[in-house]
Amino acid sequence: MREFTEQELVRREKLEKLKELNLDPFGQAFKRDAYALDLKEKYKDIDHEEFDNMDDTATVAGRIMFIRKMGKASFFTIKDKTGPIQIYISINDIGEDKYNLFKSADIGDIVGVHGKVMKTKTGEVTIKCLEYTHLVKSLKPLPEKFHGLTDIEERYRRRYVDLIMNDESRKVAFTRPKIIRCIQNYMDSLGFTEVETPVLTTLLTGASARPFITHHNTQNLDMYLRIALELPLKRLLVGGMEAVYEIGRVFRNEGMDPRHNPEFTLMEAYLAYSNLEGMMDLTENMFQKIAKEVTGKMIYNWNGHEINLEGPWKRISMVDSIKEVTGIDFKKEMTVEEALELAKEHNIEVQDHEKTVGHIINLFFEKYVEETLIQPTFLYGHPVEISPLTKKNPEDPRFVDRFELFIDGKEFANAYTELNDPIDQLERFEDQLKEKNLGNDEANDIDMDFVEALEYGMPPAGGIGYGIDRLVMLFTESESIRDVILFPTMKPIDK
Repeated sequence: MREFTEQELVRREKLEKLKELNLDPFGQAFKRDAYALDLKEKYKDIDHEEFDNMDDTATVAGRIMFIRKMGKASFFTIKDKTGPIQIYISINDIGEDKYNLFKSADIGDIVGVHGKVMKTKTGEVTIKCLEYTHLVKSLKPLPEKFHGLTDIEERYRRRYVDLIMNDESRKVAFTRPKIIRCIQNYMDSLGFTEVETPVLTTLLTGASARPFITHHNTQNLDMYLRIALELPLKRLLVGGMEAVYEIGRVFRNEGMDPRHNPEFTLMEAYLAYSNLEGMMDLTENMFQKIAKEVTGKMIYNWNGHEINLEGPWKRISMVDSIKEVTGIDFKKEMTVEEALELAKEHNIEVQDHEKTVGHIINLFFEKYVEETLIQPTFLYGHPVEISPLTKKNPEDPRFVDRFELFIDGKEFANAYTELNDPIDQLERFEDQLKEKNLGNDEANDIDMDFVEALEYGMPPAGGIGYGIDRLVMLFTESESIRDVILFPTMKPIDK
């Protein structure tokens, strides 16, 4: 049986008194005509004295966040989705019964107020209450005002309380959809079509990641939750849609940290007749458009660094970036044995499935370069071994036409000049299968239907994927991915 605190018991007693007054403790529909922020903006430049000659009224609703009772008149503050606004309430304006109803209210209750707009002598826009409506009784007290919900785990676990108490969390929650809408408008303006592709799949393709496995009862079939969006979107290029994108949830059965959540939002876009440079231009312009239209600034203080999104952004190859730091020139032809010796000299551990020159180049990059890329940087020229879906560079087939966007040492985007050669694609899939047999549980399956789609002919294309959560982290200057996902994955509480 549940046990209640003293405060919770008092609130339940008040609930019963509301019922005795024939009032629904949990309310009915309420028609309002104004929001707190709009009222503050509308009347911010009007002096206190001018309100004497005005008769403007407003009807608002929200949660009580503060009460200052003063006998027969009081002040309280309610908060709606736009923020707080002060209410002045007097027994002389609403009568004894309604004033007593107000006096029984608790912080956390939801109420409706109709009244005259005024401004206090201190300059605060206020509503003089003429009608007071109880809407919802809050049965649990809110956290103490000055400390709020300070336990980080509790903030993520009880996001509803976090949103009530923390203005910064509310700001992030409202900013995220604005960023996504800005991206959609930008992509639509370029002639892209937003589409939806399956979440459930029978093959593990499109990225290197461990999957979540589920089961289809009717078909008696094990299925994966998708780890990427890529292959269905490229099938649409084959079908002639030419410019497509999707923003959707993907699922990777991996660890959790400030940058990773097992389910996250990914955007992938594919543009026929484009290439790597086209994806670079699209990306730089998109970030700058978000900066201008959503946040209104180009410089962000993030994780102790000042990130400047003004262009042009740096572009450098993976092997050149390694040479800058270590002096090793991986452009030169070398054997696997020579690369393994270099790895040994630099204390780099190489797994069985990584014993290729390409994998070792990537290990050097991850150790020496990745965390040094603070300002926006397009890193291109990845080894073919780590890029199974990317077109080989025509000048040096050891590498592919691929780039990753790094900001603050973190990957923000991954782009390709897309592989559209079905013969080469099948060989890459077969190489991935060999890696899986050597112990790489993130290797791709062979998708023969996709190979067949390529055999019909896919136009030359550029493609890119963005981690939307990480992008929102930058634009809201949030330190953890859990700050930008309303309901991040959490371990259950033992009760």
